[in-house]
Amino acid sequence: MSEFATSAEKLPRKLGVWGLWMLVVNGLIGAGIFGLPSGASELAGEYSVWVYALCALLILPIILCFAELGSYFRGTGGPVRYGTEAFGHFVGFQSGWLYYFARVISFSANSVLLVESIGYFYAPAGEGIGRLICLALICGALTIINVLGSVESIRSLAVFTIIKFSVLILLIFGGLVFLGGEIIPSFDSPAPSGSDLGAAVLLLIYAFVGFEGGVVPAGEAKNPNKDMPRALILALASIVVLYMLIQLVAEAAVPDLASSESPLLDASDALFGEVGAVILMIGVVTSVTGNLVSNMFSTPRLTYALSLDKSLPGWFGNVHPKFLTPSNSVIFFGVFTFIGAALGSFTALAAMTVLARAFFYIITCAAVPKLRNQFKGTETFTLRGGYTIPVLGILACIWLMFQVSLTNICMTAAFIAVGSVLYWVSKRNTSSEGA
Repeated sequence: MSEFATSAEKLPRKLGVWGLWMLVVNGLIGAGIFGLPSGASELAGEYSVWVYALCALLILPIILCFAELGSYFRGTGGPVRYGTEAFGHFVGFQSGWLYYFARVISFSANSVLLVESIGYFYAPAGEGIGRLICLALICGALTIINVLGSVESIRSLAVFTIIKFSVLILLIFGGLVFLGGEIIPSFDSPAPSGSDLGAAVLLLIYAFVGFEGGVVPAGEAKNPNKDMPRALILALASIVVLYMLIQLVAEAAVPDLASSESPLLDASDALFGEVGAVILMIGVVTSVTGNLVSNMFSTPRLTYALSLDKSLPGWFGNVHPKFLTPSNSVIFFGVFTFIGAALGSFTALAAMTVLARAFFYIITCAAVPKLRNQFKGTETFTLRGGYTIPVLGILACIWLMFQVSLTNICMTAAFIAVGSVLYWVSKRNTSSEGA
């Protein structure tokens, strides 16, 4: 990304390490952990707890690459900035465009899931016109909060994070109190086959993506060189421990966990009764909402950064004169995600993000060897082991890419084509204005 783009930024730096950590954690913990334990149990049985650790190891080199690159830059953009500096404007644009696509779809999918959760308490909210009204209220409210300012967004995110973690920790605490040593598996059953283990990893890896949202608003971080790596690594460590403990409690509390459609609801009901199930459902709602708040905060900064870099029209780069937020980008994202949520289902939408994420993860990992000699210094975070970790990250992404469907490939290719057209039109217009 150009020096002009960095110097042109007008967003205030208010995010410390805990603000960044909350963005990363809420990007990681959405609704997945509330439904994944049963699938993990079906595929890997009592060994499923170790699949979470395996997924963490698989995603670790990718997160470490983001951590190193995040320490190099003080401007907004994340994947856009890394791709641009390493491979030029077009690759940087496509990296950001793919990220934007994945996050829009993810936001739309989780909005649908949130409305379905609300429908658990009030059925009319989950169907017909009630569904559309709820989606409009969710997208509209989060858009307004993010237009009003970053402090308001982070404060609301803090509330959802506290509630989410309180509910999950309460479940773990209940398991430790009521079940004691029963939560520790005996590991005397046959180990899962290679194919089942691979399927379990593919299933659970989705609970470990979304962290990249924390690196995008680096232009609003007080000290991104140090705080960005700390936030990313601390977030991964936090969630893998949380996930493993949740799986242990669920396995012990629900004997037929593999056949459960709502594993954590069933576990909470077994430990605390009906009150526990209601509390857990509140946890689902706050978890998904926290994920949406994190997404709504970080993703519009992509189109803002692309606009500053002249890869998108200048309209996206406008900053609200009073609230000092990228208001046009926030509003565009809110409208776009509402349309996606109104037209799609959670399952169909969620399946569309995998290939896009794998592509811009590869670009980011490949950017490390390209940029290290240029940017590393005493104030930056540099990975040990030469380029081993970036290579491992690329191999992990390639494995993920081979797991996607033909429909996913076609949708991602179409989105790349649309992005290419927008890029060249914007560049042509910029060249004409310069002439």
